[in-house]
Amino acid sequence: MKTVTLDVRDPADSMADFTRAWKTGESQKSARISFASPELLWRLLTEKRWELLKVLCGADPVSIREAARRVKRDVKAVHGDVTALLNAGILVRTDNRHIVFPFEAVKVEFLLHTA
Repeated sequence: MKTVTLDVRDPADSMADFTRAWKTGESQKSARISFASPELLWRLLTEKRWELLKVLCGADPVSIREAARRVKRDVKAVHGDVTALLNAGILVRTDNRHIVFPFEAVKVEFLLHTA
């Protein structure tokens, strides 16, 4: 199962993992998208965007208009959410300009601890 992990960790740690994977040619069944703080993660992963990901998870590529129909929302609002998720690398655009969530699962990791 191809899983994307959204996590909160230090940018230096993220870069070290990327460099190691690049040098070793690791092929992964998963992807990792890291955020510097929980606030940045939640700023991207709003309730409406999470709803959109749930609808797109396991679905074939769709147009933004079709995605909006599936979540029963305005096309313009969904377009803004899709753009944010594309920029973060969570969604991808196909050659025919459709959007797809290329993962079968999402895992969210972060640790809340004392200051």
